[in-house]
Amino acid sequence: MTTTQTMTSKKRSPLLQMIPVMLCFFAMGFVDLVGTATNFVKNDLNLSVSEASIFPSLVFFWFLIFSVPTGILMNKIGRKNTVLVSLLITAVSLVIPIFGDSYAIMLISFSLLGIGNAVMQTSLNPLVTNLITGDKLASALTFGQFVKAIASFLAPIIATWGATTLAPTFGLSWRILFLIYTVVSVIAIAALGATPIEEERPDKASGIKECVKLLGKPFILLCFIGIMCHVGIDVGTNTYAPMIIMERLGFSLEDAAFATSLYFIFRTLGAFSGTFILRAVRAKIFFAISVIMMLAAMVILFCAHTQIAIYIGIALIGYGNSNVFSIIFSQALLSSPNEKNEVSGLMIMGLFGGTVFPLCMGYAADAAGQLGAVAVMTAGVIYLLCYTIKIKKEA
Repeated sequence: MTTTQTMTSKKRSPLLQMIPVMLCFFAMGFVDLVGTATNFVKNDLNLSVSEASIFPSLVFFWFLIFSVPTGILMNKIGRKNTVLVSLLITAVSLVIPIFGDSYAIMLISFSLLGIGNAVMQTSLNPLVTNLITGDKLASALTFGQFVKAIASFLAPIIATWGATTLAPTFGLSWRILFLIYTVVSVIAIAALGATPIEEERPDKASGIKECVKLLGKPFILLCFIGIMCHVGIDVGTNTYAPMIIMERLGFSLEDAAFATSLYFIFRTLGAFSGTFILRAVRAKIFFAISVIMMLAAMVILFCAHTQIAIYIGIALIGYGNSNVFSIIFSQALLSSPNEKNEVSGLMIMGLFGGTVFPLCMGYAADAAGQLGAVAVMTAGVIYLLCYTIKIKKEA
């Protein structure tokens, strides 16, 4: 970074610097369109549940491959430049489905979307630490999750609008979603590229071996598994909530798609309120309340056969799961303050849970209906309940 950039960064208000960063969080939410897109592609191509589950699983598979190398890349080119690379990959992934929705095209698009999001989530969260530090970090990351959730809950609304509207959508139908989010990605690239952000230099160069060795720290390992469970529940609800409603109430896909929107509406409300709650309430207490809400939701989804009851269960998962990531992530960063890039890579690698859970849920649903899918999510909730007692009081 040049002297001029450093002086400009110091003069510029942190609030103004956070605006393009938050636009990047919005772009981060594009990955959650995978649940909506999966249901539409499943319907278009007449796929089975297990066949369709390959799409969300493929997206999150790349977190296993690219997260730790991204942590190393950040040490070489910086966090901001790494975020810009991720936005470019994301934009390319969104352009591809504009030309069709064949099985091969969607596999390529979702793969690139997963790669771009893995790089983005690994680099964007620690980039925030250059602007926000200390006990306000969890709150700032939660606000980022709130902005991300806005993009997430808009996805099914835009897709459904595109599939049902008489307005011109360039012949794309529900795929108009990809065109709109492509435009936003380009805006995010321009905004962040024009914003100078001063970054601290890493103390040492790290390799993959040094990063993975951090899993030898018991608390880091617990956080890693916690992130896996969080994203598994998130992607699972995102994808399977409409299927639960279709199975039990006989709704069409277009009518059942509101379940995904409902989930993201409450996840958005949870992230927004969590921004303020975490400033007044200890993270451990708020985390415990959030997990108990999800456990209650699982009980409801096991038993419910009415629309209102199912919606209540989905809403509870949305609100309860909204702050889990930011609390676990901030706990991990604060536990190893001298290895933020490496820890970030490991935590984002935990998003690989978005591959494991949908696959397990898909086979469980084929074998036992949607009750099987709910059972898989319940296992993740139980782990998070056990993780609660390990949360550090000072964070």
